[in-house]
Amino acid sequence: MPIYAYRCSSCNFEQDVMQKMADAPLTTCPECKAEAFTKQLTAPGFQLKGSGWYATDFKGGSSASAKPKSDNPPPCQGGSGSCGCN
Repeated sequence: MPIYAYRCSSCNFEQDVMQKMADAPLTTCPECKAEAFTKQLTAPGFQLKGSGWYATDFKGGSSASAKPKSDNPPPCQGGSGSCGCN
């Protein structure tokens, strides 16, 4: 379930609320009871877990974990004559 940041524009009370995406937004401030409690626009927080992500494969900066280059040349693009296909 996502966590939404709410803020009351009347008393400046702030609260993070865990809600289902289908739940109606809250409007009543739990602090001052004003109908001025609104969702705030915040950056999402997430964590990538498992192999195959930057944090596990490339974070150390070594090229040892990167895939080695293939010995196969790229397919011919035609017209250049440098690949010997002409």
